[in-house]
Amino acid sequence: MPSTPFVEGVDPDHVPRHVAVVMDGNGRWATQRGLARTAGHAAAEEALIDTVDGALELGVKWFTVYAFSTENWRRPPDEVRFLLNYPEGVLLRNRDDLNAKGIRIRFAGRRDRRVPRRLLRQMEDAEELTAKNKRMTFTICFNYGGRAEIIDAVRSLVADNVSANKLDERHFRAHLYFPDMPDPDLVVRTSSEFRISNFLLWEIAYSELVFTDVLWPDFRRGDLFEAVREYQRRERRYGGIDR
Repeated sequence: MPSTPFVEGVDPDHVPRHVAVVMDGNGRWATQRGLARTAGHAAAEEALIDTVDGALELGVKWFTVYAFSTENWRRPPDEVRFLLNYPEGVLLRNRDDLNAKGIRIRFAGRRDRRVPRRLLRQMEDAEELTAKNKRMTFTICFNYGGRAEIIDAVRSLVADNVSANKLDERHFRAHLYFPDMPDPDLVVRTSSEFRISNFLLWEIAYSELVFTDVLWPDFRRGDLFEAVREYQRRERRYGGIDR
């Protein structure tokens, strides 16, 4: 029997274990409608929740999104303030429902003094509430940068006195933010941008990349399903060749 519910055109036995998404295009979505950029970020919540539900429908076990990067601090102050406060509302509105669905919530990124203490408490509360859930792990990359994660891993290695001649990929992975998180099989980026933008640089070495024209606030589970269909049309060789 199929291991996941039927979605038209999707092979239920070849669903990516880990899907990661760069949620891009909120500002452009708002500008096209004559709205403030923050309106695009607010509209993104519906897209996020529907896509998470779509991932559950497919049977995806790990789902990761890029919510706020280390570079986003350079944006206009009003937008930065909105982006810092917005996740708290999203958590308060949705964490109980996500918990009821068996989703484990985790946050990846630097929890430094720039992040409001109230938001840090809400993040920690959501993680604690959902820690034992096993249906899917939903990781939100917040104040996250791929280079920052690599630097933090190196600092941790140095602090643990790991000698250079013993350092290998296994040791390095053990010092990433979440060593248990498998590498993404599929990375989706919205809004016609063809960049990685400092997202999971270590982890996506062999990920399949899918780019879509859809702006993130318009993205829905059907768009996720189409990305998975594209993923399933490809052959992953991990540097090898066909025989």
